[in-house]
Amino acid sequence: MKFIDIGANIIDPMYRGLYRGKQAHADDFALVLKRAREGGVEKIIITGTNLEESKEAIETIQSTNEAERFLFSTVGCHPTRCSEFEKYKDGPQAYYDELLNLATSAKNVVAIGECGLDYDRLHFCDKETQKKYFAVQFDLAEKTQLPMFLHNRNTGNDFLELVKANRHKFKHGVVHSFTGSLEEMQMLVDLDLYIGVNGCSMKTAENLEVVKAIPQDKLMIETDAPWCDIRPTHASYAHLRNVSSEEMNVYSPPSKKKEKFEMGCMVKSRNEPCTMGLVLHAVASIRGVDPVELSEIIWKNTCAVFDTLE
Repeated sequence: MKFIDIGANIIDPMYRGLYRGKQAHADDFALVLKRAREGGVEKIIITGTNLEESKEAIETIQSTNEAERFLFSTVGCHPTRCSEFEKYKDGPQAYYDELLNLATSAKNVVAIGECGLDYDRLHFCDKETQKKYFAVQFDLAEKTQLPMFLHNRNTGNDFLELVKANRHKFKHGVVHSFTGSLEEMQMLVDLDLYIGVNGCSMKTAENLEVVKAIPQDKLMIETDAPWCDIRPTHASYAHLRNVSSEEMNVYSPPSKKKEKFEMGCMVKSRNEPCTMGLVLHAVASIRGVDPVELSEIIWKNTCAVFDTLE
């Protein structure tokens, strides 16, 4: 099976051994990519969460060997970072212009985002600022003709209303790391949006019912690494029973705590793109379908939206 991880935060300092500014172990970024390839991950879309990190993602692609058709990036501003528009040295318009220039000039940029609304973390950015600069990013999508990589957390109807009002500005979009209700999922699908599923999307029995109901032509998968791994406490964990030990060694190789780091091992609680196979197997089991067939459908869905991947 082959996979496209549509959302991986692999420029996070954890992959360089840095945790909260302190060096806990050696840089093992190259091995993270190696494990991903060994796990069938043929393409990774790095999530750009603000101007600085979007630039860093592109620089990482440019400096990584054999990355040209393997690593890709989004360009945008996460809702919790939207105050950066107003704090930028030359003002909000300059921040916007920098994003636009980056999205149009850099190779391997495949989407605008991560953008949207997040009302679970208003201590980072208030509602009005989030809404103002989410709206601006629809214009980025329109000007670049790129799909949108969307974020939505506990926003009532605000997210839906903004998307509806701007739906004519972008052809495709995916709401990533989806954890909402069945009703919310259906409303997003009715807007011709795709749904991205990862470990956080499958924590509860209610989550599993939503995953089961996503139309197969609107389904994508991701890791959201280094977060959102599938854990034994999650409802989805029972759906990994049919994963062979051979597959498990590829999708979830041996791991050690960062304090006992061993080069070549995964780091406990630091998710990686190589676990895409576990996400696929869990989703296939939840939906009662063949994993190989489902992986082919998801690959086609993903390439239809991010049409510059192939």
